[in-house]
Amino acid sequence: MDNKGAGQGIHVVAKPIGPLCNLNCEYCFYLEKKALFGPDEKYRMSEDVLAAFIVDYITSQPGPVVEFVWQGGEPTLLGIDFYRKVIELQKPFARAKTITNSLQTNGTLLTDEWCAFLKKHHFMVGISIDGPREIHDRYRRDPKGNGTFDRVIQGLRLLQKHKVEYNVLASVARETAKHPLEVYRFFKNEGVEFIQFTPIVERLTDSSNRQSGLRLAGPSSLLKREEQTDVTQWSVIPGEYGDFLIAIYEEWVRNDVGKVFVMNFEWALNAWIGNPSPICIHAKQCGRSVVIEHDGDVYACDHCVYPEYKLGNIQTDRLSYMVDQSLRSGFGVSKETELPKWCTECKVLAACQGGCPKHRFAMTYHKQPGLQYLCSGYKKFFHHIGTVVSG
Repeated sequence: MDNKGAGQGIHVVAKPIGPLCNLNCEYCFYLEKKALFGPDEKYRMSEDVLAAFIVDYITSQPGPVVEFVWQGGEPTLLGIDFYRKVIELQKPFARAKTITNSLQTNGTLLTDEWCAFLKKHHFMVGISIDGPREIHDRYRRDPKGNGTFDRVIQGLRLLQKHKVEYNVLASVARETAKHPLEVYRFFKNEGVEFIQFTPIVERLTDSSNRQSGLRLAGPSSLLKREEQTDVTQWSVIPGEYGDFLIAIYEEWVRNDVGKVFVMNFEWALNAWIGNPSPICIHAKQCGRSVVIEHDGDVYACDHCVYPEYKLGNIQTDRLSYMVDQSLRSGFGVSKETELPKWCTECKVLAACQGGCPKHRFAMTYHKQPGLQYLCSGYKKFFHHIGTVVSG
C-alpha cells in the first residue's frame, strides 16, 4: 500500500442506538440490521464504548477539526442526557481541536428542551422530511401505519423557533420522484434554506443470502458478480431521478440562487469547476468514512454493515488501524479501479465517478457488469448541469 492516504482524516458515522427507531419507514435499509444482533440486545451505546470512541476519534484526526455525526435508527431515543455526556467527554479536547456535532433525526421526538440543548451546544441538525403531507406520508409512517407528517413538521417548527442550525434530508423514492416542483416549493414555503436529496435504491438479496435475516442486498453480492438485480418497489427509477433533479434545478437557477442551497447542485457545480467531491458518493475513491455501531463494532461504510465488512471494535482496535486494514483490502480503491469501460469513457465521469459501489449492479450496453443503477439519471442531470456551466 502506498502513502497516498497519509495525513488524511477519518470520518465516522456513529449509530449510538443502532437500528432502533420509533418509525417504520417503508424504504429504510437500516431497520433490518436488528437481524445482526441477538434477541436480547440492548440498543444503547455504553459509556465505556462512548468514551473509547470519542478519545480515539479525536486523537486519530491529523487536522484541526473533528466532526461527530450521530445517526440511527433514531438517535433522540437515547435522551438528552446521553448527549450531555458526549459534550462532557469531548470537552477536555476542545482547546486542541475544533469539535462539531451533527444529529440526524426524524424530528418526531424534538421538544423545546431538546432544541434549547441543541442550540446551546451548536449542534447541526439534519431532519428527514420528504415533502408535503401526501408525499411524506407515502413512505414515512410509524409502526401502527400512521403518517408522521404533523409530528415532523412540529419538530421543524421547534428547530426554527430556537434558531437551531438545520438542513433537510429528503429521500427521493419512486413515487416522490414524480413530484419535483411540489416537493421543492413545499420546502421553500416552509422556510427551508438547505436541502439534500437522497435517491432511494435498494436491491433484494437472493435466496442463498436470506438465511442471515437480511432481505436487502449489500455490496458483497456485487463483488461476487451475482445476477440478482431486482430492486424494491420503492426504489427510484433512474431516468425519473434525473428528471426530478433537473426540474428543481431549473426553478432554483432562475429564482433561488443564493437564497436556497440544494447540496446536490453545489456538489455538481463544484465538480464541473475541477474540485474534488466533498461526499463519498461522487469521490474517486471511498474507504475513509466508516460507521460505528452501538456495541463498538466498526464497519467499512454505512451501507456495508454486513459481517464480511466488519473491521474490528473500538474497545480493542484503533480507528486508524481499522481504516488502513479496510483500504489494504482494496475497499474504497476499487471504486475507481473497477469502473467499467462505459464509465471511464463517459463525459460526466468527473462529476459522477461511478456513484456508490453498493448500487453498481447494472450491466452496461456491452454486457459488462458493475454499472451504477442510477447511471441514466445521473447522466441526464450531470449533462444538464455541464451544459449550463459551459454555456
